[in-house]
Amino acid sequence: MDEVDAPLDDNNIILFNGMIKSLSHHVQFVMITHNKKSIATANQLVGITMRELGVSRQVTVNMDDAFAMTES
Repeated sequence: MDEVDAPLDDNNIILFNGMIKSLSHHVQFVMITHNKKSIATANQLVGITMRELGVSRQVTVNMDDAFAMTES
């Protein structure tokens, strides 16, 4: 889903993210978003970085692992 949350107001973002979270127990979603609230509900974040010109790299963060590191 590409920016499907973009036209939503804050209240509807919360409802939408709750629906996605409940459905994610049965279905895997790939969502492209810039919305901080939607990003905060993700289990995993995937991004692309270009540290040196012309060399792209994928960066993946598993949020469960990230929270485990901050709690230690």
